[in-house]
Parts: sequence; C-alpha cells; structure tokens
Amino acid sequence: MNFLAHLYLSGDDPEILVGNMMGDFVKGVLNASYPPRITKGLELHRRIDSFAGRHPSFIASKRRISGDYGHYRGVLVDLYYDHFLAAEWDSFSDEPFEPFVAKAWRIMRAHDEILPGRLRARLEEIFTQWLPSYRQVDGVAAVLRRMAARVGRPNPLAGGAVELALHYVELRGDCFQFFPDARRYVEGIVGA
Repeated sequence: MNFLAHLYLSGDDPEILVGNMMGDFVKGVLNASYPPRITKGLELHRRIDSFAGRHPSFIASKRRISGDYGHYRGVLVDLYYDHFLAAEWDSFSDEPFEPFVAKAWRIMRAHDEILPGRLRARLEEIFTQWLPSYRQVDGVAAVLRRMAARVGRPNPLAGGAVELALHYVELRGDCFQFFPDARRYVEGIVGA
C-alpha cells in the first residue's frame, strides 16, 4: 500500500501511525531500536503490505494492468488505491480529508527525531504535494513521473496513469472491495 492507505489504516494511535508511515524506510529485523508502539506500527505496515499482496481484489487489479509494467504493477495498484481513497474519501471516513492529512502531518512532525532521514527529507513533499494530488488523475500522473525519475534505471512508471484511465471503473470496484476487508483485518490486529 502507499502512504495514504497506511495512514488511513493506522487507526487512532499516533505512534502506530508514525511506525506505519516509517515502514517503507525501515528494513530488516525489528528490534528494540524504537518504542513499542512505533515498532507495532512498523509491524502493521508489513502486515498490511502482505495482506494486500494476497487479497483477491488487489491481485485482480494487478492483472488488469498491462504485463509491460512487470513487477511495477503492484506499485501502480498501490498508488491507484490511494487515488480512489483520496478522491472518494467521504466513502471511507467520517473525518474530512484535509483535516485528516493535516492531523497526520502534525503527528509525524511531532516525532521528527525518530524518523528515518529519507522520510524526514520527504515529509513536507508527501503531505503538501503528494497526498493532496492523489485526488486527481493528473496528480497521480505527476507522482508517477517523479517516482520514475527516482528509480534510477529505465522503468515504465511514468506512463502508469494511462492504465488507470483505461481500467478506471474496474480498478475502482476492486479498491472498494479491498478497503473494507483491509480495515477489518487491521481492526483485528490493533483494534483500530
């Protein structure tokens, strides 16, 4: 899952939210390097990613995307699901989108000293540019172009918005099947 999905699935515990957001930036065995609730958030991140990779709707979404995208299909689906989550936020949450994002950013900044450097360096960009841009297909396209440039080797990510447009209705349906299941799964872990 991508940033917005991890934020959304973190529940109400600020430290779990921080750990969940740190997940892509912390690799390897988790030890006592972080406070227990941050570690639980890191574990939750990994479990959500594993759950997504096995979920029938996520698998169906990956299959909808051209094989030309190879292993990047999962990356694309992560971002597409963040798009649907952002674009139709009111279908998923009672809290309005902008206050939710602002609150999550405040929580992340309050834990600045514990954040991995790469995340800390991108935090403002994530919260002020990326997350708000997820609401529009053009915003997703711009994020994909930036991601493609960061990979450092030739990749098809920059063209990924084409697949979103081609399969929009079907991908949206997959997403709307996925998130209720993901929410129940997370509630079973942290009582979110």
